[in-house]
Amino acid sequence: MKAHLPDAAATEALARQFLAALPDDTAGWTLLLEGELGAGKSTFARALISFMGHSGPIPSPTYTLVEPYQLPGRIVYHIDLYRVSDEEELRYLGWTEMEDGFRLIEWPERVAGLAETADLIVRLAYAANGRDAEISSLSPRGEAMLARLVAQASS
Repeated sequence: MKAHLPDAAATEALARQFLAALPDDTAGWTLLLEGELGAGKSTFARALISFMGHSGPIPSPTYTLVEPYQLPGRIVYHIDLYRVSDEEELRYLGWTEMEDGFRLIEWPERVAGLAETADLIVRLAYAANGRDAEISSLSPRGEAMLARLVAQASS
């Protein structure tokens, strides 16, 4: 699925649509957010976490690496891998302990092979007058969710 996002409000609207297509139980799910610095990864992540039920500030996990959120019916782990260089560092972060929640990962390309265990990827790129987003599935459950998202967008 592809979308043009002319501004931050459009990125936030895409996050709302994304959430509407997600199942209620997202334990064990992994969403990857790829894009250059400033492409909208954090805007999408903050909007998604907010729409999931978090009220209050949503700090960037750039320095903490992981920001956990206990939300109604789910746990969300907002993860920033910009400062991570290999899979061993993921274990240090408690990667396996985060399997009970929804892992929302910025800069996933910093750890080789991460896409092999993920469900969905949102790629954001600079485009004339805004950003372009491309959402792809990486697992069977991601494929089912993406089909719901596409159906929503069509109706």
